[in-house]
Amino acid sequence: MNTPECKLATRGQDSPARRRAVSALLSLPWMLALSRAQAQMGAFPGRTVTIVVPFPPGGGADTLGRILGVYLGNAWKTSVIVDNRAGASGHIGANFVSRAKPDGYTLLMSSTASLDRKNVSQFAPIALVSASAYVIVVNVKLGVTNIGELIAKAKGAPGRLTFGSSGAGAASHLTVELFKQAAGVDMMHVPYKGTGQAVTDLLSGTVDVMFAPGETVMPYVQSGMLKALAVTGAKRAEAFPDLPTVAEAGVPGYAAVGWFGLLAPAATLPEVVARINADVNAALNDPGIVEKMRAHGAEPSPMTPDQFGRFIKDEVAKWAQLTDKLGITLG
Repeated sequence: MNTPECKLATRGQDSPARRRAVSALLSLPWMLALSRAQAQMGAFPGRTVTIVVPFPPGGGADTLGRILGVYLGNAWKTSVIVDNRAGASGHIGANFVSRAKPDGYTLLMSSTASLDRKNVSQFAPIALVSASAYVIVVNVKLGVTNIGELIAKAKGAPGRLTFGSSGAGAASHLTVELFKQAAGVDMMHVPYKGTGQAVTDLLSGTVDVMFAPGETVMPYVQSGMLKALAVTGAKRAEAFPDLPTVAEAGVPGYAAVGWFGLLAPAATLPEVVARINADVNAALNDPGIVEKMRAHGAEPSPMTPDQFGRFIKDEVAKWAQLTDKLGITLG
């Protein structure tokens, strides 16, 4: 055979110079990729970073995004802004971030609501910020002071008590659905575009009950405007040490948490993800940030990106089982 390929293979095949040239050509794509990664890392963060909160201002994701944004802005010596893009139970903001350039400059402050089986692969997990029990709160005019009384009132008027949430599929919705099944009660769901709006209507008495992030309702509990009944976690919350868990209050086996964490578009370089993770975890170990978060009822929960990825996978699977059973449409 005397093809060009054969000639290329045989001509000068024992030449050391040729071997070096071929080796250089084969390594060129890797060198270019490394050069791009180093250039991106060297520049990051060289300009404004945006944390997209897929809910209106005033909710748990918004509160934590702003606390974290101030710390990161100081650490990075650049501006970190919070951009609220609410709607579709967090999916509008999530979709916006998934389509953003994967360079670390557009991040998502996600929660249970904004991720599901359909879109989870579109994101690179960066860091879990908080995984905290929700607080069960009622309007004081409801006249309910504990979980037993809430269950009795709900059973006495099936479907009459209303509970607000930040949207269908949000943790503030799904934790109640789990409670309804465990306690054998029926309450009417009233979805909102964000937790802050739901809390406003809870304060006015438009809705009766909420399972809400502590950072959203803590001030109203402390002022006496809302009555806290229990926490949804498997153990008591440090921010609410006097509140029993739902299981302790008479619903054995019940436990659920709400979480918030930072994600980036899926193709973001691992080096950039690692850099942001390290700085977020530094914030979550900073005494001043810890104090601010706990003052709002949030528990700092540092993880590596891999640990956070596994956490998300487990959470998506758990809630998907419930939404499939109940026929709940997300987003």
